[in-house]
Amino acid sequence: MTNSDSALFRPLQVRSLELKNRLVMSPMTRSHSTGGVPGQDVADYYRRRAEGGTGLIVTEGVTIDHPMSVDNDNVPTMYGEAALAGWRKVVDDVHAAGGKIVPQLWHVGPLWGAMKRVDPALKPMRPSGRWGTPGVTSYPDKLVARQLPDTEPMTEQDIQDVIAAFARSAKAAKEVGFDGIALHGGHGYLLDSFMWADTNRRDDAWGGTIEKRAAFPAAVVRAIREAIGDELPIIYRFSQHKQQDFTAKIAETPEDLGILLNALVDAGVDVLDASIRRFDLPAFEGSDLSLAGWAKELTGAVSMAVGSFGLGKSLRDSRAEGGSPVVDNRDELERRLGSDEFDLIAVGRLHLADPALAETLRLGGDLPAFDRAAHEGSLT
Repeated sequence: MTNSDSALFRPLQVRSLELKNRLVMSPMTRSHSTGGVPGQDVADYYRRRAEGGTGLIVTEGVTIDHPMSVDNDNVPTMYGEAALAGWRKVVDDVHAAGGKIVPQLWHVGPLWGAMKRVDPALKPMRPSGRWGTPGVTSYPDKLVARQLPDTEPMTEQDIQDVIAAFARSAKAAKEVGFDGIALHGGHGYLLDSFMWADTNRRDDAWGGTIEKRAAFPAAVVRAIREAIGDELPIIYRFSQHKQQDFTAKIAETPEDLGILLNALVDAGVDVLDASIRRFDLPAFEGSDLSLAGWAKELTGAVSMAVGSFGLGKSLRDSRAEGGSPVVDNRDELERRLGSDEFDLIAVGRLHLADPALAETLRLGGDLPAFDRAAHEGSLT
């Protein structure tokens, strides 16, 4: 595999973002930013992936400027002098190494309290007060029981406050020097919980029909686009599955998925990041097209696939069962990228195992083995 014969190493431009290849480092929670401030170890961690040749780095989920955003004090924030200074060092180091980097802005919404015990008097942000109907999940039964009782639904003021918080943090990220903005709109978190009919049972402007279920995420995107201007791209991660239930869906048909995703693109999203357990898994019956492929087909937007590249097990299964054998599915990735089914591939765990993953792939080397015990919690 070389630059000249691999679809993975074609360049791509999205607004002002110029990428030398189609390999993206997927966001992965690191929990190494004490008090929300990324330090030199975090800067070194991202710089190594830039030095290794990865086209685009998407940071771990980053807390927006809202008090109920993320329930983990070691997740970095995108507000406050110290945190922004830390991010400026991260961005400068990545750029000096020839890389591009965007932050993934994050609000956990209904999943507030899943990462640590929280004050039960605090009100989590839930569209209709629902955590979600539990199904196939990796959460322990005790946590589900604790989270399951309904809470007060988000008020109109809550909604406007969160929209404004996303915009403030996106503007701060631009000022720090990031190359774009990514949003976590999947996995049952806040933006996703408005799209999921099980957690959004509102009958106002923010719910009641599939079109209205897309209204809040679209409003967040529009506010961010206004805050950052037209130059930087916006990347939006979406998923069918939820952490509350891995079998849940926001759309039963391609037509419904198109309604949701086109609302985001119309609001200002440039790249749709389709999160699924395996990047090549067919999204709907009767078609081999992946979720990322459908995103591109339905909207015409740039799309990004993610899920188990080079791995025989999804993250959930590897945690439950242990181990994740190497599976060399490079040919399948090349086939789909080469046919323009999707435009980018995001890879998480193999970037932990090999910071120079891009160079390994360019030279046709052996895929690295991901060792959960050695790699999952490290900043190597």
